[in-house]
Amino acid sequence: MSENHIRPWKNIYRRKSRQIMVGSVPVGGGAPIAVQTMTNTLTTDIPATIAQVQAAAEAGADIVRISVPDEASSKALKEIVAQSPVPIVADIHFHYKRGIEAAEAGAACLRINPGNIGDEARVREVIKAANDHNCSIRIGVNAGSLEKHLLEKYGEPCPDAMVESGLEHIRILQDNDFHNFKISVKASDVFMSAAAYQGIAEATDAPIHLGITEAGGLMSGTIKSAIGLGNLLWMGIGDTIRVSLSADPVEEVKVGYDILKSLGLRHRGVNIISCPSCARQGFDVIKTVETLEDRLAHIKTPMSLSIIGCVVNGPGEALMTDVGFTGGGAGSGMVYLAGKASHKMSNAEMVDHIVEQVEAKAAQIETEKAAAD
Repeated sequence: MSENHIRPWKNIYRRKSRQIMVGSVPVGGGAPIAVQTMTNTLTTDIPATIAQVQAAAEAGADIVRISVPDEASSKALKEIVAQSPVPIVADIHFHYKRGIEAAEAGAACLRINPGNIGDEARVREVIKAANDHNCSIRIGVNAGSLEKHLLEKYGEPCPDAMVESGLEHIRILQDNDFHNFKISVKASDVFMSAAAYQGIAEATDAPIHLGITEAGGLMSGTIKSAIGLGNLLWMGIGDTIRVSLSADPVEEVKVGYDILKSLGLRHRGVNIISCPSCARQGFDVIKTVETLEDRLAHIKTPMSLSIIGCVVNGPGEALMTDVGFTGGGAGSGMVYLAGKASHKMSNAEMVDHIVEQVEAKAAQIETEKAAAD
């Protein structure tokens, strides 16, 4: 019996959408919510771009987007795609020919911004290239680059204008018998984004790519994205996400997974539950958690670890985690395994011991999973 069946208040009922494929990754139709990021290297710097793609993939990115601003980048894209461990989305702006070249280079998806790619005839050429090369399309509506006629109609960027823009371009794709697409309606304003996404979710069954565009730096952007994306995901909206941060793309992936983990929508790696620490702590909680996050970063198996400084909440939190440690007195604390008190361990040896316990538990889970398969 699943936890969510026991606790119905934890259920999130995801919006029903049709499914498309971004390379080998299913998006929509009940598939796991895919986590994306975007490289920030020069695309023409092939080694640097490949290194960044590989780092993002190692961190858990299902899909990576790469900007294709010029013909030289289109040529580089072909080699990058050939070496990428994950599907590549080509980010296309202004020149429709870059979209055609990217499809020919093997991109799994083309992200086009309807407001700046050109007239319908040019969009049709991009659609043909996508069809010819089995490439999906993301319609990427952005509040900062809406079409002139919509700005004249509404007076300023707003959710209704963004939804109308998206629906207009859905119509173009569908009129050309192209249905292998997803859509996003991004703004840097959380309220505008949320309203636009709710509107587009009601108007189409297309898979939805979630994002708060230009969210900011690592701290501020994480908070902004957690609020905006978290609320939409809680409502069941969203089939793939990208957290836009002025930071290393790997950080975007980590934050994306943390948002999904906090809602129980997807799990990867060790979820550390820890207290903020206070005068009651039996060991240095903050330093310990920082060390454990680094030393357990290689674990991909979903599991939970509680690190609590004292016995006020420690035993209770440990009941619900795979491995736990609660601070005690006289320089030692209690180790919990599978929710039960197991044995005492000195604070001096605690970090190494916890790493060993987590690695052993992860190996056990993977062995049991393999046997079940």
